[in-house]
Amino acid sequence: MITEIKEYAVYHEDEILELYASVGWTAYTDEPEILRKGFEHSMLTLGAYEGEKLVGLIRTVGDGYTIVFIQDLLVLPAYQRKGIGAALMQSVLARFPHVRQIELAADTAQGTAAFYRSQGFQEMSEIGCCAFMRT
Repeated sequence: MITEIKEYAVYHEDEILELYASVGWTAYTDEPEILRKGFEHSMLTLGAYEGEKLVGLIRTVGDGYTIVFIQDLLVLPAYQRKGIGAALMQSVLARFPHVRQIELAADTAQGTAAFYRSQGFQEMSEIGCCAFMRT
């Protein structure tokens, strides 16, 4: 099981590309230089480690006062459903208890909505809001 959640301070492209590829996020792995720049400009990135191995990651953007956007939350498939994603999420939420707006966008994969609901999130439509995205 994981031994530690800590700030992901030094970018290691090989382990990041392995993690993103393992969950099928090829839009990221197709442009590794863009992904690296995204990490450089992130507000907070935390890694979950089993020993020295990176097994999960959460990355946030925003200002840390009025809004935090959870950009990425990923866990290696072999380590999923072991509480690692929840531990990463709770670590971020604990760092920003004063921020009213903590947002994320997620796919519609089975279990995704249930996971985020279990972490205290609601769909925007449930609180009288909607979301827009331009790609």
